Amino acid sequence: DLPGELLELILCCDVLGAADIGRVSCTCRRLREACQPRGKVWRERFRLRWPSLLKYYSHSDGVSWLEEYKARHNAGLEAQRIVASFSKRFFSEHVPCDGFSDIETLGCPSHFFEDELMCILNMEGRKGLTWKYYAKKILYFLRQQNILKNLKEYLQRPTERQSFLEGAVLIDQYCNPLSDICLKSVQAQVDDITDKVRKVLRTKNPRHPSLASKAGEVLIPEVELQRQVLDAMNCVLYEQLKYKGNELDYYNSLNSYIHQVLIRRTGIPISLSVLYLTIARQLGVKLEPVNFPSHFLLRWCQGKEGSTDIFDYTYIDAFGKGKQLTVKECEYLIGHHVTEEFYGVVTSKEVLQRMVGNLLNLGKRESTDQSYQLLRDSLDLYLAMYPDNVQHLMLQARLYFHLGIWPEKVLDILQHIQALDPSQHGAVGYLVQHTLEHIERRKEELGPEVKHRSDEKHKEVCFSIGLIMKHKRYGYNCVIYGWDPACMMGHEWIRNMNVHSLPHGPHQPFYNVLVEDGSCRYAAQENLEYNSEPREIPHPDIGRYFSEFTGVHYLANTELEIRYPEDLELTRATVQKIYSPGKE
Repeated sequence: DLPGELLELILCCDVLGAADIGRVSCTCRRLREACQPRGKVWRERFRLRWPSLLKYYSHSDGVSWLEEYKARHNAGLEAQRIVASFSKRFFSEHVPCDGFSDIETLGCPSHFFEDELMCILNMEGRKGLTWKYYAKKILYFLRQQNILKNLKEYLQRPTERQSFLEGAVLIDQYCNPLSDICLKSVQAQVDDITDKVRKVLRTKNPRHPSLASKAGEVLIPEVELQRQVLDAMNCVLYEQLKYKGNELDYYNSLNSYIHQVLIRRTGIPISLSVLYLTIARQLGVKLEPVNFPSHFLLRWCQGKEGSTDIFDYTYIDAFGKGKQLTVKECEYLIGHHVTEEFYGVVTSKEVLQRMVGNLLNLGKRESTDQSYQLLRDSLDLYLAMYPDNVQHLMLQARLYFHLGIWPEKVLDILQHIQALDPSQHGAVGYLVQHTLEHIERRKEELGPEVKHRSDEKHKEVCFSIGLIMKHKRYGYNCVIYGWDPACMMGHEWIRNMNVHSLPHGPHQPFYNVLVEDGSCRYAAQENLEYNSEPREIPHPDIGRYFSEFTGVHYLANTELEIRYPEDLELTRATVQKIYSPGKE
């Protein structure tokens, strides 16, 4: 006797699960109709379980929510299966290029698969570290592949349809694939600034053409009216919102990411210029990008449109609070004379090239990131725009060779270089030879080396896997993920690290440790001590070796435990002895 709306309300209650709804729908015809696949009940069940996915549907769609629920559920199971397999398959090596082939041939919608990966990454607590580690790698790959596809589509458009802002967002997305960055939200923030400029402009000139509803579609021809727009922009950006050039931390990569520029209200000349130019164009003022050496600028035409005379333009320094410069003042800015060609306008592709070039240089400078992720990402972007650039192809091949990853891809790159420029045969031949040797050594590996505590040769090893340690000399915090009964490095490393100056020299146990600064180090036993205040080690590879942080130590994952089968009990006993209540 209950009204249909009340039945729906009861069945949409969040204490019910999908299995409950399935059982309810089997009881009678009326309840079956209340739980119809396209109805409100299954839509609500889908929304409660995966709220972030509703953005992919419009209310007018005749969606079978039951089928969508099943598809998302099955995609989740498939994602979990693949993530679980990665640790076993790739523990001993970097995930190879073809390691993602299973994912590229998925039979489910990619956004379902990505959503499950995000659910894994967002799991609460300190458990599931290995799952999170590989889920992050897979998600990174999937999103970057999609962004590269979007970038190539962007570059194929006619120049007039290539928005500078969209290009900046694509670079930002590729370097930060796990962040929630989209053109729509960035554009909304820019629109908000534009609206603030209109308010200021309205107080100065209530009849200004930029205040019209379709402003931006038509350029303002009068120079004086354009000047009023630029003055209002400078007032809003630099006086009200306090945007400024980041002189104190100029070489921070965040200055190059447009979403960070909007959040932090600071950047470098090119990122601030993209923002400034976009706002000006939305208000009907045509500014053009100028690839000025050492300091990116914009130019504003004061004479006949399209003039080739550099003195017909005023140059704008978005980094310097929108200051308007003459040709001579531009030279003062960088401290030397430049030829006329450097005052010319550049295309959106050339703007992106300079943005990526900045990131490339930052990637080369980064010394703490041993994975060189920024350098790898910026090389990918540069070669997506200029796939036959021999210099950057060689840099990419050398980088992968240095990191010991993707040897098959290194050979492909070297073959491409040789076809483009035969004069590179010396460098190419050297890398080919050593890469082939690397591949052969990998084939000869018999399997994981298992180290037993009970072996006589291991009796001097005092510490175990998963313990949080402190370096006596350098003071850094770290966690042990491997050990050797004596130093296993070559003579050159031992000499460079001055190991012989230690009281026990190289003839003592050495430990592989993950350090809190993101580095991996090889430390002598006499230089390590138990950490009196153990805490999590924020290292990007922590999940490769450990499944959980207990609060005082790490638990080795299955693959690491296979290699050190007797360490787990020793670690627990050590923790109980050192950190049990009542111990100082």
